[in-house]
Amino acid sequence: MHEISEDIRRIIRNALAEDIGSGDATTISTIPDDLRTTGLFIAKQNGILAGLSVAALVFQELDARTQVSFRCDDGAKVEKGTELGSVTGLARVILTGERTALNILQRMSGIATLTRTYVDAVAGTGAVILDTRKTAPGLRLLDKMAVRIGGGTNHRSGLFDMVLIKDNHIDAAGGIASAVKKVRSGPHAKLPVEVECRTLADVEEAVRLSVDRIMLDNMDLATVAQAIALVKVRIPLEVSGNVTLENVRAIAETGVKFISVGSLTHSVKALDISLKLQK
Repeated sequence: MHEISEDIRRIIRNALAEDIGSGDATTISTIPDDLRTTGLFIAKQNGILAGLSVAALVFQELDARTQVSFRCDDGAKVEKGTELGSVTGLARVILTGERTALNILQRMSGIATLTRTYVDAVAGTGAVILDTRKTAPGLRLLDKMAVRIGGGTNHRSGLFDMVLIKDNHIDAAGGIASAVKKVRSGPHAKLPVEVECRTLADVEEAVRLSVDRIMLDNMDLATVAQAIALVKVRIPLEVSGNVTLENVRAIAETGVKFISVGSLTHSVKALDISLKLQK
C-alpha cells in the first residue's frame, strides 16, 4: 500500500471532522462503547482498486488500535463479489468511519478503473494518458494518486509547478510571444513552459519560441496530424479537449505523445464497494 503523507492525513482529518461534527449521534446512542466487531470490504462491481492505505487510515485516525488488512493491493483488478479485506476493532469506530472510508475507496477506485480503461485503449501506441486539474476541491492528492494507480500519468500538480499558458492568458498578455517572454523574464522562469495552441499558426509560433510542450486544444485528427508534421518531434505534443473512449485510440495513433483526459477525475463514477459487519 502507498505511503501516507502528512497532507493526506490532513485530508482524512478534515473529512472525518466534516462528517462527525460534535459526535456520531446514532452510533453513540445504539452501540456499547466496548463492543468489538469485524467488517468485511466487498466489491460490488468489477474494477481496479485504489486507496486502500487511505481508507485504512480513516479507522486508525479514530483509534490507532484498529486493525485493517486487505487481501489485494492497489492496482489489482477485482471482480464483483470479491472479499477485499477486513477491519477489526471497536464497533463504534468502524461504524463512525465507515462512510468516510468507503467514500474515499470508492472514488479512488472509480478513478483508477476509468484510467486503466483509457490506458488499455491506447496500449502499444506509445501515447501517455494524463490527468488534469479537474479534481474535487480538497481531494487532488487522492485523485491524482488514483490516476497513477490506474496506470496514468499526472500532469502538473497545481498552478505552482509548471507554467501552462492557456487561451485566456494568451489573450490577456497580448499573444503567445508576449506571454512566453513575460514568463522567461519573471520569477518562475525556471519552470517548464507549455503553451495551449488553437490553430496551426499558434503551433508554428510556439515552435519558434522553443517551449517545452505544446497543447493542441480541441483540434480534429487531421489538424493534429498536420501539427505533428509541423513540429517534427522537436517538442512533445499534448492533445486536449473532447477526448473520449471512442476516439482516444485514433488520437493516439496519430503519434502524439500525451493525451489529457479531464473526465478521469471531474465526472468519475465511484466503484461500488460495501463494508458489512459480521454478526
